[in-house]
Amino acid sequence: MKDNFEDNSEELDLIQRFEQSLGNEGTAFFDLNDFETIIDHYTANFEYKKALAACDAAIAQYPFSSELQIDKAQLLAMAGSLDDALALINEVAEVESGNPDIHLTRGIIFSQRGEYRDAIDYFKKALAFAEDRDDIFFNIGLAYQSWGKFGSAVKYYKKCIELNVENEAAMQEIVYCMEVTGSLHEHLPFFQKFVDEDPYSYVAWFNLGNVLNKMGAYDKAIAAYDYATIIKPDFITAYNNMANAYVFIGEYVKAIDAFNAMLEHGEPSAEVYCNIGECYEKMQQWDLSRRYYQKSVDLDPDMDEAWFGIGVILDAQGKWYEAVHFFKKAVELYDDSSDYWVALAAAEYHVGHVVSALESYARAAEIQPNDKDIYLNWSIILYEQGNYDEATDIILNAIELQPDEAELYYRACAYLLSAGKYREAYNYLENALILDFEKHKLLFEFFPELESQRALARLIDQYRK
Repeated sequence: MKDNFEDNSEELDLIQRFEQSLGNEGTAFFDLNDFETIIDHYTANFEYKKALAACDAAIAQYPFSSELQIDKAQLLAMAGSLDDALALINEVAEVESGNPDIHLTRGIIFSQRGEYRDAIDYFKKALAFAEDRDDIFFNIGLAYQSWGKFGSAVKYYKKCIELNVENEAAMQEIVYCMEVTGSLHEHLPFFQKFVDEDPYSYVAWFNLGNVLNKMGAYDKAIAAYDYATIIKPDFITAYNNMANAYVFIGEYVKAIDAFNAMLEHGEPSAEVYCNIGECYEKMQQWDLSRRYYQKSVDLDPDMDEAWFGIGVILDAQGKWYEAVHFFKKAVELYDDSSDYWVALAAAEYHVGHVVSALESYARAAEIQPNDKDIYLNWSIILYEQGNYDEATDIILNAIELQPDEAELYYRACAYLLSAGKYREAYNYLENALILDFEKHKLLFEFFPELESQRALARLIDQYRK
């Protein structure tokens, strides 16, 4: 841990010196390794302009370094300047054609251009020269995946992982491709093999856990994550995945234990505090839940999930005025969550802010137009205000978007009946009965007064099996 801290401190000092040198018209001198560290730092943080500036500064000091020219070509490709990148790498190839990084860079450029067949050809040429082949196999897999050839992508990701079991990117992509092709079960022995060959490899257990987790074998996944943490007690990512698996199966106490292990072995985390708060919320332990949500926002005032969580607790306790404040804060931080807007709308309506409630439901529907419950809850406010036509318009709009949702047709029927538009109401009722006869009970649960309408009962009986 100390070594990592010292390494990070040295890197940050180096970055600071470099940035100061830019302000002084680049008078400072850096050795080649320092420049590689600076370029890698900016690239890892997706700061391509700064990485290119570092690359240009390095080339000015080391004009005959082909590696720096290749780095610049790769950076240009990452930044989207594909033509410039290709022109530069072609210049380097004229001088040093046997360098595998030239073929690798060309492959990256052609892959980004969507010319996957050519990209794969260049990657395979790089294989003939390269010593570190796992990165090339990964790029071939990525090209096949982008091409939509998921089976071939899996083949090359496997080759990558066999050479480097710690390649996290390859693990993420291979699992995705296996999900797409529905072949997770088929390939499970591939991941089991690494555990059998090295039962003390925490990475092998972790990877196996991830695959089992995706398969829905949560108990086995948790066991695999547990082995990984036994071998490497400070393996924070394994604790995180274990905790999330426990949450999925409703084992909230065990999930909290796993989240606490993350805090024990790592830095305080607003996200982890928020997750613990949610676990206590699921168990309806309101005081503990609020305490952890508060810890989260104290550490990171922009943690919208924690503000929302406090609102949920207050809402559950019937403290709607207070809940409105916290829901508004969540919405302010993240405007694109339909869940936040729906919760705010319901709380606003509870405290009598009808206009605000309607506006909040309108925003929720804008974000999530295919959620029928938003329209049902939005329209009932207008119905209860006696605005039958507006309530009906909202439901009819929802039906246009979701023509197979029987519940919307039943609600349209109820609103139209209330407005005295019987012929239209019966038309919507017939459509609802055809879509889902059993849901006609919802009509009477929500509007029990309709049971007294004999014409309605006769129409329903016609569709009874």
